[in-house]
Amino acid sequence: MRTTTPFRRALITVTATAAVVLTATGSAVAVPVSGTAAAPHATAPSLSALHPVVELAAERLATADLVAAAKWGTDSPIDDPAREQQVLDNVAAQAQQLGADPDEIRVIFRDQIEANKIVQRGLFQRWTDHPDDAPTTKPDLSVVRQEINRVTSALVEALATTTDDRGAVTCRPELLLAALQVHHEDHLDALHTRALARALRSVCGS
Repeated sequence: MRTTTPFRRALITVTATAAVVLTATGSAVAVPVSGTAAAPHATAPSLSALHPVVELAAERLATADLVAAAKWGTDSPIDDPAREQQVLDNVAAQAQQLGADPDEIRVIFRDQIEANKIVQRGLFQRWTDHPDDAPTTKPDLSVVRQEINRVTSALVEALATTTDDRGAVTCRPELLLAALQVHHEDHLDALHTRALARALRSVCGS
């Protein structure tokens, strides 16, 4: 009888993630899945050129947990159009300074913002259903936003650096590879996996 090894369980997990990411990004790339686990001596896939983009998108998503905790039990809404517009204007200005397309960066960051709100809403629902899991302390939202600004700036730079990669026909499979690697590295749960897929929707230009 074939046992279910940790590697095989990981393979099943990332395959499910692949379906989520492919659906969210609209990719038609087929991902072959072997019926058996890879040999123990198989080398790990090299990092995609888009790995820094996905890694930073996931890092930015992680701040959504802190934002949600800061807003929980207050009158602060999840939707903050004024703050969102400020973020979009800032990333567009930074993109222009870096020689990237500001309109393209705006679209990508609109996805980042919506992905962040997916996490916040998911956590609010979780805490409503399970009050014992709700946060008991509130992070300082101004401090959290400093971290968000740092990651946001780094993400704009990563997007500007990978303009050619993101416009290539290989972008979607490379993006998928990077997403699976980050999913494994960060041990993302279902909520953050779904949000990451939303964050990556417009990364590829082709």
